[in-house]
Amino acid sequence: QVQLVESGGDLVQSGGSLRLSCAASGNIFRIHSMSWYRQPPGKQRELVANINSLGPTYADSVQGRFTISRGESENIVYLQMNSLKPDDTGIYFCKAAIRTTAQVLGDYWGQGTQVTVSS
Repeated sequence: QVQLVESGGDLVQSGGSLRLSCAASGNIFRIHSMSWYRQPPGKQRELVANINSLGPTYADSVQGRFTISRGESENIVYLQMNSLKPDDTGIYFCKAAIRTTAQVLGDYWGQGTQVTVSS
């Protein structure tokens, strides 16, 4: 069994910064990629950033403002969010593609953390 736990969500003023963290634990053989998604109020979940062995990629809406990185423990991923805008408001979810054995690969999600940016 694998668990992902996010933290760091908060209420922040426009132009401010936050850093989200996501820690994976459990029966982990290998982590292939880790991603951050967000779900704005009343909208569908969208990909914000992804990081794998080839490096990071970002949605156009956050390029240049957000940075995704892995921790010293590769079971941790961060999302540094700068120059926040009200449109960045939403529930932020961590997702990881994880092998629990050499043969079994699956996607796992965290429970989400709320980010609210006030104007």
